[in-house]
Amino acid sequence: MSVNLSKGQAVSLEKRGGGSLTSVRMGLGWKAAPRRGLFRKPKEIDLDASAVLFASGEPKDVVFFRHLVSDDGSVKHTGDNLVGGAGDDEDDESILVDLSRVPAHIDQIVFTVNSFTGQTFAEVENAFCRLVDETNGQELARYTLTGGGDYTAQIMAKVHRQDGGWQMTALGAHSNGRTFQDLMPAIQPHL
Repeated sequence: MSVNLSKGQAVSLEKRGGGSLTSVRMGLGWKAAPRRGLFRKPKEIDLDASAVLFASGEPKDVVFFRHLVSDDGSVKHTGDNLVGGAGDDEDDESILVDLSRVPAHIDQIVFTVNSFTGQTFAEVENAFCRLVDETNGQELARYTLTGGGDYTAQIMAKVHRQDGGWQMTALGAHSNGRTFQDLMPAIQPHL
């Protein structure tokens, strides 16, 4: 059973019946919003998912469309989607995290979404971020981008160590920028 997260809500990443997750997928899906007026062909929008790995509040590594695998191999991006999808609950970009291989000094992984082509989220429909147990395909949590606005990026969620396990927190913080680098000052308050 999946949990629909609201901004700031946290969910533990422990399996039902005990044990902890070992491998998760952060999926991102979206479709371009139709244009208004006579020509209603949707405009292609290139959203990019990124994962920034932190240790004690300092960025140590990043996984994004130009660096698909973390230096230690525990986090992998499946590839860049330049146009989105049909908005039908399929992941258009995914980042796989092998939690058992994340180095002990990494205490947070922050997931961001940027409009690389510069359109605002008002031009995006059916955008979501979700966390899936990669061992069995079960969706654990979903954060839906609702009511798009005049911003080009969002700090979506973070996975962080807590009490010997992992927890996910939906952040949903609006920002502006074409890449994760543009968001670094906005990420800091959420660590």
